[in-house]
Amino acid sequence: MPDHAISTGSAELDGILAGGYAPARVHLIEGRPGSGKTTLALQFLMAARDRGERTLYVTLSEGRDELLEAAATHGWDLDGIGIYELVPPEFSLDPGREQSIVYSSDLELGETVRLVMDEVERLAPTCVVFDSLSDIRLLAGTALRYRRQVLTLKHYFTLKGCTTLFIDDLTEEMDDANLHSLVHGVIRLEQITISYGAERRRLRVFKMRGRAFQGGFHDYVIRRGGLRIFPRLVAADHNDGFHNEDYVASGVAELDRMLGGGLDRGTSSLIMGPAGSGKSTLALQFVVAGLRRGERALFVSFDETRRNFHRRADGLGIDLVAFEDRFRFRQVDPAELSPGELIGLVRHNVEREGARIVVLDSLSGYQHAMPEEQHMMLQMHELLTYLNQQGVLTILVLAQHGLVGHMQTPVDLTYLSDTVLLLRFFEAGGQLRRAISITKKRTGGHEPSIREYRIDDGGIRVGLPLRAFTGVLTGVPTYNGRIEELLADRIGD
Repeated sequence: MPDHAISTGSAELDGILAGGYAPARVHLIEGRPGSGKTTLALQFLMAARDRGERTLYVTLSEGRDELLEAAATHGWDLDGIGIYELVPPEFSLDPGREQSIVYSSDLELGETVRLVMDEVERLAPTCVVFDSLSDIRLLAGTALRYRRQVLTLKHYFTLKGCTTLFIDDLTEEMDDANLHSLVHGVIRLEQITISYGAERRRLRVFKMRGRAFQGGFHDYVIRRGGLRIFPRLVAADHNDGFHNEDYVASGVAELDRMLGGGLDRGTSSLIMGPAGSGKSTLALQFVVAGLRRGERALFVSFDETRRNFHRRADGLGIDLVAFEDRFRFRQVDPAELSPGELIGLVRHNVEREGARIVVLDSLSGYQHAMPEEQHMMLQMHELLTYLNQQGVLTILVLAQHGLVGHMQTPVDLTYLSDTVLLLRFFEAGGQLRRAISITKKRTGGHEPSIREYRIDDGGIRVGLPLRAFTGVLTGVPTYNGRIEELLADRIGD
């Protein structure tokens, strides 16, 4: 038997399976109706056809016209793929096709299997899809007879050197483990309905003999062109040995001084504070500084539309249109985008487009995309580790609950962050003002003081260190110093 793998028709699934399907072996694709089994099977056959191999799709429940229509929705042409259908002849009004159509329910199980074998003998395909085992299960009547017939088909296809996919729609409650033991590999497609938003789809490889496949759940979506799979991110597989080289400056001298020169490449920074305190603007400042140095950046927003984002940038005197060739802004709806698809978006911009700065704004929106907080923490850990190993500066924005007074954090990511910037409101001279402090920096020294900062049409301004603060960490900063020490309005400068 050849030692190479047979492509599944999906580069991502090939990676998950450590190469693809095993040659001349039988694999099981199982899942509920609507999970994408037929689409995945057609991708497999089209890839084989494009390699010049003979292919056969055996269908006991879905007609040729249905398959062709399903393929057309993806822009596919099934010319060159053999389709053998065992469906009632009255479903077809084309007299010319009656000779190739058999009413399977009028046949004994053994005769149905024999007809399939005859078609395989006639076409001599190397890649076969058998859709579906549910019909064989119904004809068999008993679990023992069903298992025997599946075993017969398995041995026959293996003897003929066919790489085969058995499809099962899981409509019958039987012991699936019995079927799993008969085949070389098992892939299950799942469709999950969540409380709000679009359904989520994910796949899992149960077994693949002789392969170090990637386990766990992998998100996927069905789009025009087939299944788009997002392999689960394993940061350890992407350790390129990056070594920290330099600082990423913000372009605001006082802020960089607070940070001991700036943020380090290959680190993650958390900007946290109440709503309206300037978290997104501060993150944007680092992005713009990087763009001006000629770097590429990705800004993922869960909470802000593209229109409002650009209006806010214009209000700060920042022309993002001038950087459109190197800057990507992605508005994400957490009700529609799965976590795996989000990670796929980030990886594409880092690996394909060379993004050196990535902003996630905000983690509250990211949390809503996750079914459980524990899963979010694990997935965020993998994502941040991966980005750090790629030498990317990652900036996370987290909105704390409350405007003044005691602040609550919906999720604690401070232990995952290398640098933490804390923003607060305070009152002085009858005005509401903002304060910034650096509470943590793993990779070097930082200024322990608290400074005032302002956001106006000239961008961000950071004042001198203020020593007369108390209660910053409680969420109720009190300034007891002189008003003259605070930043003045630009009109009065």
